[in-house]
Amino acid sequence: MTDIATPTTGEAPRQEPQEGPGAPRRSYAKLAADESREDYSLRYAPHSFRRWSPSTVAGTALGGIAYLADFAIGASIVFTYGFTSGLASILAAAAIIFLTGIPIARACAKYGLDMDLVTRGAGFGYFGSTLTSLIYASFTFIFFALEGSIMAQAMHQAVGLPVEAGYLVTTLIVIPIVFRGMGALAKVQAWTQPVWIIGMVLPFVVLAVEAPGSWGAFSSFTGTEGAEPGFSWIAFGLGTGVALSLIAQIGEQADYLRFMPARTEANKRRWNLAVLAAGPGWVVIGAAKQLGGAFLAFVALEAVGKTHALEPIAPQIEALKPWLGSFALPAAALFVIVSQVKINVTNAYSGSLSWSNFFSRITHKHPGRVWYIFLNLTIALTLMEMNMFAALNKLLGFYSNVGIAWIAAVAADLVINKRIGLSPRYIEFKRAYLHAVNPAGFGAMLIASTVSILAFFGLFGRYAEAFSTFIAAGLSLVLCPLIAWLTKGKYYLARPNPVNGPGVEIADITATHTCAVCETAYELPDIADCPVRSGPICSLCCSLDEECGDVCRREPAAGPVLMPMPVVRTPVAPVTPAG
Repeated sequence: MTDIATPTTGEAPRQEPQEGPGAPRRSYAKLAADESREDYSLRYAPHSFRRWSPSTVAGTALGGIAYLADFAIGASIVFTYGFTSGLASILAAAAIIFLTGIPIARACAKYGLDMDLVTRGAGFGYFGSTLTSLIYASFTFIFFALEGSIMAQAMHQAVGLPVEAGYLVTTLIVIPIVFRGMGALAKVQAWTQPVWIIGMVLPFVVLAVEAPGSWGAFSSFTGTEGAEPGFSWIAFGLGTGVALSLIAQIGEQADYLRFMPARTEANKRRWNLAVLAAGPGWVVIGAAKQLGGAFLAFVALEAVGKTHALEPIAPQIEALKPWLGSFALPAAALFVIVSQVKINVTNAYSGSLSWSNFFSRITHKHPGRVWYIFLNLTIALTLMEMNMFAALNKLLGFYSNVGIAWIAAVAADLVINKRIGLSPRYIEFKRAYLHAVNPAGFGAMLIASTVSILAFFGLFGRYAEAFSTFIAAGLSLVLCPLIAWLTKGKYYLARPNPVNGPGVEIADITATHTCAVCETAYELPDIADCPVRSGPICSLCCSLDEECGDVCRREPAAGPVLMPMPVVRTPVAPVTPAG
């Protein structure tokens, strides 16, 4: 099968074609039409494109969690709340992130959809998920700025580059990689993995040999902010809120998991393990990194002071000095720079996908994913220049209230609503079959995040402030199925999808239809029947149509535009692409 998203003409359009009935054939801009760069940014990822093996996809996804923000976050939590409360916070947040991530990871891998498309069909509706695109985009540029700040600190320490200039360098360095899409990202993650593993493990080996009693001292550490010894519920709640800011990381994992090959009898064990490891499994490594970063910062505290101990480069240098001496600085700088490049190519890539989803629905235009790389990086660079690193705890604590309300609502729909029949068993992401807003997920997220933010700012007292993220998660988990039950699930589908009858799984269907607008063949899950065009229309052309008036939601198509197709169960052999 040829590349099904390349226009049949291969030409770049000189202007955007007029929309509406009888409109001429749509041709996408050159960058938007090139799927080697576009990576199906607004679409279902077809089976013909999912050429990577489960282990390759998992390895690429896990390569993106090399970031050192975990070091800074863990150190900040333990320095503020002490070891006992900090450890409990890190573990509790990891458990919540892991459990909510399991159903999301499996849905993205099974249906070939990114987080935005899953959100549409998991209780939010076509326009309801627009807000979550902004939430996700803000996650990518907030953490790009945080990771970029850490890289700039390393370059300043290593070669004396002013941090302001370092911010610009860290921003520009990722553009050529992210521009080329999944293929380039997979290579970068694979090539840099050995350096990252050595750099991650070596400091702890050095300390185990040279300072074996440091862990015992660390376990009795009460922090630098005068925290009480032992466990504190207030400190636990506040610390968990900071750690839960990482919950939206599952979206970045999903951006890779959507390229997982079809699950077959031959690969199901490897497939299940790969999805679990690369989906929610990232947080196991993440929690270990938070605790490890706090430990390194504690050991370096007396030598470098609190401010520099919270910057991952300084503790790294101090840990390596006993063995590497004067080479500790360049070795630590190399590790930090490699780590930050690995994560920031993912942040920039995921941000470009999210902005594409957002603006395609708002403007009905799609110039291509790559242009939104620059928007995301401009915002991130601005945050770096504003020194957001100094307000780390407060910023992440606030963000986590919104992030967890969104993720918990999606998880509730996948685990509860779909299992008991309150929502369709499959993920419907196409505009032609969705209501604009579904109150089940969107309403649950809106109510939960609003209440938790008010709690975060102290409106309901000290304990509610500390546990605001728990309030957000709990309300979303309860309200999503409750609203779906009260509305009898009628806001999930605006009309039935003719290719999703009983027992037919959308991810199993590999038959293709030619879009009546762009005249390109797409696999059936990416196609809708359009009464305006009197034929099939691909999901992206449908999204970009400004003048159809959503007629398909009010009246059926004129004739059998799409016939229900038999399930095609031809296994696609997972191979690693050449080059």
